[in-house]
Amino acid sequence: MSSKLNNEAVLSQLTNRFGNAILESSEPYGLLTVEIQSSSLLEVVQWIKDEPSLQVSFLTNIAGVHYPDTTGREFAVVYHLHSLVNNFRIRFKCFLPENALMIDSLTSIYSGANWMERETFDFYGIQFNGHPNLVRILNEDSMDYFPMRKQYHLEDETREDKDDRFFGR
Repeated sequence: MSSKLNNEAVLSQLTNRFGNAILESSEPYGLLTVEIQSSSLLEVVQWIKDEPSLQVSFLTNIAGVHYPDTTGREFAVVYHLHSLVNNFRIRFKCFLPENALMIDSLTSIYSGANWMERETFDFYGIQFNGHPNLVRILNEDSMDYFPMRKQYHLEDETREDKDDRFFGR
């Protein structure tokens, strides 16, 4: 079965099953990357895990990304999944508007999603509906901001003790 499992075959199965939920697909560096509607995330991920021909049983990573200049799609949640049996990897992306940073939790499908979702919440402020304990995991509980958002200057522009000539600028 694994000899037939390739990006084209998996994308075809996904499109046949979830046609309206699939928004875009690409293969950067050979990794099948599928953008899906965030409202379909649970259904798509549950199917890809349970489908006997795919057996995508391992959640490798969940990450947030902030695109502040992309109106209506300011945040993305990126999921990397792996079929150990078939040695196949897939990436799902769901985009969220800044005014509605909510997406369903995958903890009911992959227990390993627990800490990854907490980390994404901690750094980006993305809410995971249905998460059993969505609290900060690495930052101080007293923080009232999300440090990985691209809303903060990288350097203090008022500093006078730094000479840019020494930093290659």
